[in-house]
Amino acid sequence: MSALNPGVARREVWAWAMYDFANSGYTTVVLTAVFNAYFVSVVAGNAPWATFAWTGALAVSYAIVMLLGPILGAWADAHGAKKRVLAISTALCIVGTLALSGSSPGAVGWAVAFIIVSNVAYAVGENVVAAFLPELARPEALGKVSGWGWSLGYMGGLLALAICLAWVMSAPGRGSTSALAVPGTMIITAVVFALASAPTFLFLRERAHRGEHVRAGDAFARLMETAREARRYGDLLRVFACGTFYQAGVATVIALAAIYAEQVMGFKTQETIMLILVVNVTAAIGAFGFGYAQDRIGKVWALRITIVGWIVMTVVAFLSTTAATFWVAANLAGICMGSSQSAGRALVAYFSPSGRAGEFFGLWGVATRLAAILGPLTYGAVTWITGGNHRLGILLTGGFFAVALVILAFVDEKRGRLQVESRS
Repeated sequence: MSALNPGVARREVWAWAMYDFANSGYTTVVLTAVFNAYFVSVVAGNAPWATFAWTGALAVSYAIVMLLGPILGAWADAHGAKKRVLAISTALCIVGTLALSGSSPGAVGWAVAFIIVSNVAYAVGENVVAAFLPELARPEALGKVSGWGWSLGYMGGLLALAICLAWVMSAPGRGSTSALAVPGTMIITAVVFALASAPTFLFLRERAHRGEHVRAGDAFARLMETAREARRYGDLLRVFACGTFYQAGVATVIALAAIYAEQVMGFKTQETIMLILVVNVTAAIGAFGFGYAQDRIGKVWALRITIVGWIVMTVVAFLSTTAATFWVAANLAGICMGSSQSAGRALVAYFSPSGRAGEFFGLWGVATRLAAILGPLTYGAVTWITGGNHRLGILLTGGFFAVALVILAFVDEKRGRLQVESRS
């Protein structure tokens, strides 16, 4: 049996997955491997508050997304306008990333402003594109198709980062330095995003239709209806709670991996980029492999396995004293990142009512963005208070995964699906 819903062409699924390919360059280069470390060491001049300032900027952006995400998702469902919201958010993220190329030493305000703009736009786009998943894939194949997107996404991050690595490594030949080459990587990332997302807007169909007599307040009214019916979606709410905690850990690793590598392990810019390149490969393998596995063993079980893997990773990173052991921790993080991100998206799609995917993925976005505030900000505060103890920060990150594992124990996959079918 085909993994796709009737009327869905393979080209359309490829076009949808290409958005994961396109936007992964932003998270990989800007948030994970290059700009975050550049912000701390160059823009903020390694000030004691630099890591906290970086995590604070991310926290502000995610707080904005928490407010906008569900409303924009419900509005897009009601107006049949997911592609329109996606196009606007994509354009804003590209422009914001281009603006980051102007972040010179001391320009903290400029860098913070455009991190907020670009990351808000990125997060809104991530929510909206995920809402297409239940329209494309059959319920029993959501994990597989989600895994296709995530694995292709990591390949996109790999491509963008590889080009940026070539740019940084060629800096001495241009009479520059690796650090001074970082602004150019923002231009590269923006261009890759723009070009790679083009198939999404050319071939992905908007299947939802604008409702009759849709008013401006309808989106808010739909959210209020969902709030009143929340108890009817108990397992989905527990998935949101679980996601808040495990995504707090994931967001911390994404936002601070390069900073940890340079500040604790003594990695240079080129070494950090090479590490993230390899991690993107293992993340793609994790997303693709677990995409198939979760449809066989169950989405909840697949997520449970990856969360345990995350806990092991934080312990290994905490104990690492050599580059070799840190490489082990980083690649374990890659496998777990790909699989956990894919499993979470598939599980939300599986538990979301028909015709309201935009709204429910907007709510999932609230959970993940709350996580992205909670995790990195906690880590940043710990390093500030302890005078730069990054090891303690990574150990505490493991606590988020442990809490998520406990909450997941109360999620029943079959019951959660029945709750959705009874409301469809």
